[in-house]
Amino acid sequence: MRESAYELLLATIFLSGNSGVEAYSNVDRKKEKSSKFLSGLKSKKEKMLSHSQSQLQSVGINSEFLNTIRVQMQISEAMDACIRRNLMQLAARRMHEHIDLAHLSLGLLNGIFQSDFRNEKSYRQWKNRQANTLEELLFFSANGMTTAHLSIKSHVARIRDEKEWDAKMSPSERVAVLASIRQVAETLSSLPGRFGIEGETYYWTACYQLNMRLYEKLLFGVFDILDEDQLIEEADEVLSHFKLTWPALGITEKLHNALYGWVLFQQFVETDAGQLLENAVLKLHKFLSTEELDWKEYMDSLVCSRQCNGHELKLKLESSICLSIGIWCDSTLQDYHLHFSQKPSCFRTLMTLVSAVGVLIFDDRGEVKLRKLSASDANVSNKLKCYVNKSTEAIYWRVANKVEVEAHAQRMHPLAMLAKELKLIAEREFNVFWPVLRQWCPESLMMSIVMLHQFYGERLKPFLKGVSSLSEDVRSVLPAAKMLDEYLIQLHSMALVADRSFHSSDQTLDHYQIGEVSTPLILDWVISQHAHILEWTGRAFDIEDWEPLSIHQRQAASIVEVFRIIEETVDQFFGLNLPVEITHLQALLSVIFHSLDTYLMKMLNQLVDKKHLCPSLPPLTRYTETVIPVINKRLLDCEPLDDNVNNKLNELTVPKLCIRLNTLQYIQKQVGKLEDNIRKSWELIKPSHNEKCTKEDSTKENSLLSHREAIDALFATTFSIIKDTARDAINMICAFTGEKIVFWDLRDKFLSHLYRGNVESSRLESFLPHVDAVLNLICGLIDDILRDILVLSIFQASMEAFIWILLDGGPSRAFSDSDVSLMEDDFIILKDFFVADGEGLPRSLVEKEARFAQQILGLFSIQTETVIRMLMDASEHISVAYDSGKSGRRLEDADTLVRVLCHKKDREASKFLKKQYQLPMSSEYDDTSDKDSTLKSPLISDFLKRSYSIHWTKEGQSSFKSIKKKLQEATSEIRNVAR
Repeated sequence: MRESAYELLLATIFLSGNSGVEAYSNVDRKKEKSSKFLSGLKSKKEKMLSHSQSQLQSVGINSEFLNTIRVQMQISEAMDACIRRNLMQLAARRMHEHIDLAHLSLGLLNGIFQSDFRNEKSYRQWKNRQANTLEELLFFSANGMTTAHLSIKSHVARIRDEKEWDAKMSPSERVAVLASIRQVAETLSSLPGRFGIEGETYYWTACYQLNMRLYEKLLFGVFDILDEDQLIEEADEVLSHFKLTWPALGITEKLHNALYGWVLFQQFVETDAGQLLENAVLKLHKFLSTEELDWKEYMDSLVCSRQCNGHELKLKLESSICLSIGIWCDSTLQDYHLHFSQKPSCFRTLMTLVSAVGVLIFDDRGEVKLRKLSASDANVSNKLKCYVNKSTEAIYWRVANKVEVEAHAQRMHPLAMLAKELKLIAEREFNVFWPVLRQWCPESLMMSIVMLHQFYGERLKPFLKGVSSLSEDVRSVLPAAKMLDEYLIQLHSMALVADRSFHSSDQTLDHYQIGEVSTPLILDWVISQHAHILEWTGRAFDIEDWEPLSIHQRQAASIVEVFRIIEETVDQFFGLNLPVEITHLQALLSVIFHSLDTYLMKMLNQLVDKKHLCPSLPPLTRYTETVIPVINKRLLDCEPLDDNVNNKLNELTVPKLCIRLNTLQYIQKQVGKLEDNIRKSWELIKPSHNEKCTKEDSTKENSLLSHREAIDALFATTFSIIKDTARDAINMICAFTGEKIVFWDLRDKFLSHLYRGNVESSRLESFLPHVDAVLNLICGLIDDILRDILVLSIFQASMEAFIWILLDGGPSRAFSDSDVSLMEDDFIILKDFFVADGEGLPRSLVEKEARFAQQILGLFSIQTETVIRMLMDASEHISVAYDSGKSGRRLEDADTLVRVLCHKKDREASKFLKKQYQLPMSSEYDDTSDKDSTLKSPLISDFLKRSYSIHWTKEGQSSFKSIKKKLQEATSEIRNVAR
């Protein structure tokens, strides 16, 4: 059929009455004879190509263009050249006024012989095709059989007979047979048309099926043979040349659109190329919307017969095309998930096609009909619902069977994999198919969702009954089932809203019983994590050496590990993707609280009571100007420490204390992040509490409000306590560090040395370099946020130590009026050292913390008589004014004033102390005696019941002048890392 169509196309080109044909006959034939000798030197192929090109030039056809058509229709070059040569000969003889298939076949049989073919098989096939064409046109098309028609049968049989036609029969005999056949063809060709249409021939209606199939074969030539889902670039030009065959085949514009749309549709079915389907829809729409009134009777006469559902149908050509397309669409739509899941645009185009040709409907008698798409047509609506049901069921079973095979290979539970696959199906139904189907079948989404929910629910129920723990299978199945359940119900609700007319109560979806099954299991899991994390926290703390992780990560490795295991637990908790309640959250926060609280308590338990840092109180004594103090270092020793306390103090070095402080600061920062992450994760897995409530739902609104308040309170309680504990621990360790540095590490440089024996020879300047070295060490280790807090605690401890020297300095220290001036200078230097020209602690803060020490120092400048009067006034009110256990030492306390008098190198003070309190002179003091043996007065015993007040503060800005350069280097390094 393809070759016959090509022959007809060439015939319409070469025999179209072009004047170039005559030019070739008269001129080019002479050139052909004159060059006979040269042509003999060429190969057969070259001769055919040269001759063919000259022929095309004569009729004004581009050689390359016609060659494109030949290649597209898969015709060999040799066959093409042979056909062209014979067509030119026919054109020269102008044997017939009209071009028709019968005369074309006869002309080719008369001029083409076996020698024109490369092999006998090709010749035999070509000859039989021509015989079949003649038989179809002249014998089978006849309404009544005459003698002439019957002779056609025998003539065609002789043509088919290889031995008789090519071997036995002479050329004259073959010409006689063809002449006899031509006579019948001439008779048929001269018959008038049935419908009186201009140019109409007998063959239009007598052989219309053959004509349509030939034109169909021509139209298939516009598809690229190397890429069948694409049209060739020259498609429009090729189609314009195909139009030359219309008079011979009886093709009209409407028929062309119908057949071209049908061909495009068939090619789409073969290649699945969406663009072809779109083109087919355009052509078929054009065909169905075109009215050719003058051709109506002719079009109605083109009747086709086909079998459908056991019935033989007689249909007009256009109805037959629509029915064929409708049958394919019907079959495809019964599993549209299979055919269009990956090509959503094709589904929309297909439904456009269905709206053009109609939906295939079988009536009660089984007869087939095509009904136009209409939402109001019950039959059409039922048909679309049938498509939804069948396609959903088909895709479910296909996926279910695939999952059973692939689940084991992928090491997943089949139910988990099935849930994910069904979710994808529902997504496609919602995003791809429902937007198209809803205009004719609004409930399509609801129907599909209900089916998927029901199918999976039936598979899930037996699994839920067997769940007893959060096993690996349970952890994979329940979250997947939950996600599917929530998504399907969400889509179902959207479908209900979209289709307000469909609110049947039996269409509501109930959640799978996942929450009921998982709630106790999650709680058990969190409880089991509690012991595990506490054990891990204790293990990490016990092996901690309090060395920084790196120069940029100054916290301890143990706290990083603790937060890692906590965050891992939190991720696992929310990663379960299961329904959770506030009880689960409370249990999780309890685990976090106890883990961090345990860590903090362990850290604080490593500290030493500050009482072990303070030296023993020396005995009270009195001085005279002639007394040379007895210097006895043993008076500054602490009480003997047990091994546990001593070991702790040895371990609590300044660097390790700094790392502890950095660790506490890290805890505060990470706790804030942890709280934010948990809050965000909680909001993601819980239903929104911000939904609008109607007035009738005020109870629900109040319930949601109280629920939010409970959650907020739970977070606030848990994390605020941790933050407060960490902050208190920072303050406690800062205070301890300051006192340890001053009262323990630098005891020999400060408490033992400053003003001992002689103020002028033991000034403060010998102590400051040691403090400066400690501060340099601290600034290289401590977190910037904590630096000023820790420095302030060192300053506070220095003030405490300075007061201790003034009041509890012991027999080795006595201060004259001239000494006080030097001490005041030292005091100013000490304050300025921590202010560091404005680059250290704020001046106001330093002055505030130094105020009490300043006042104590000021008492030494007051006349002795005045101090004695102050002491006597304080002694009268001591029962109500002094409580060392609560308020500590105060300026007007009798204890303070007595100690000032004891350290004044003044005859009047010494005389008073001897007379009133029987205190011995320092030279008379026996350092081996009990420190309380000289206290004759019960009042003095009360004086010695003192305690130290410790000032806590967060203020502070930068560092000190002496370490300015080090701080600048550290800051520069931190900035470089941040970049």
